[in-house]
Amino acid sequence: MSEIRLDGRVAIVTGAGRGLGREHALLLAARGAQVVVNDVGGANAAEASPAQQVVDQIREAGGAAVADDTDVSVAEGAARIVELATSTYGRLDILVNNAGILRDRSFAKMSAEEFEAVMRVHVGGTFWMSKAAWPVMAEQGYGRIINTTSAAGLFGNFGQANYAGAKAGIIGVTKTLAIEGARSGIRVNAIEPGARTRMTENLLGDLADSLDPSLVAPLVLWLSAQECESTGEVYNVGGGRVARVVVAQTPGLFARDLTAEQVRDAWTQINDGSTATVITDFRQELGILTDLLGR
Repeated sequence: MSEIRLDGRVAIVTGAGRGLGREHALLLAARGAQVVVNDVGGANAAEASPAQQVVDQIREAGGAAVADDTDVSVAEGAARIVELATSTYGRLDILVNNAGILRDRSFAKMSAEEFEAVMRVHVGGTFWMSKAAWPVMAEQGYGRIINTTSAAGLFGNFGQANYAGAKAGIIGVTKTLAIEGARSGIRVNAIEPGARTRMTENLLGDLADSLDPSLVAPLVLWLSAQECESTGEVYNVGGGRVARVVVAQTPGLFARDLTAEQVRDAWTQINDGSTATVITDFRQELGILTDLLGR
């Protein structure tokens, strides 16, 4: 098997000082990418910042990297990070939007700041970093963007209305950017990782030991590669497993004179997923209804 290489490619990984982002940055650099290691985590008096520690590790292994501590959640910060990549290495090929925070609290008790802070970092960080990278990648006619969603965004989770909402929003951003970037050679996908990190270690229980973050990075490497043409997809990854996440619809109920009583009486049929169809875009969904209306 030939090795996946990123020689000559330039990558930004946000939130890369620890956990998942650190593993992404290390693996991309090991395969030849020049990496901007972004993390807002500060240093204490006794040691370098988390981002600089990752950069030092990459350089010690013979790779190329630069540290950055800019806030990704605002447009100005995102622009500075992209400028650092292009001024240092001359281009930008790969953007891994990994930065995130938690502000868990039950919905009834959640404050405006706890909601807004999570939205700013997750949705804002993904949006503004992609926005800043977009013209560079479009001019090159090439780019790879990997966003980070979560099971909470797909299925919900108690005490995480803010986080779940943000992660669901990232899926919508991913799908849209994949459509808009296709003509410019920009491929955009999202990962739904399961890994032991500072954010999750208290939530995983006995699974924590099996969910090393290094087992997520191989998917990020593949999605970063020129050979990977997939776009607009979401992939679950964790503990050595990788799987495509799909949106599906049941055949449901169709009636030209639809009433609430018909819906009630067909509720089991509407909810029966045994013959559901994977839906890949809104045109396919619309086509199903068009076919029914044309009968």
